[in-house]
Amino acid sequence: MQFSNPFDNPQGQFYILRNDQQQFSLWPGHCALPAGWTVVCPPQSVEACNAWLADNWPTLTPAHHAA
Repeated sequence: MQFSNPFDNPQGQFYILRNDQQQFSLWPGHCALPAGWTVVCPPQSVEACNAWLADNWPTLTPAHHAA
């Protein structure tokens, strides 16, 4: 099955990226990386990414707003 949105592919492989505000994002493994983001985990399943994020991302607050 073809997916028009790579984030909708349940078999997709995704990077976990981090920006300078210590925020994280999933990013499709086959897409060019966006400027300002650093890879913190190699491409893996959505489930593995979500488990990593649950264990390693304690807050959605950007670093510049943290106390």
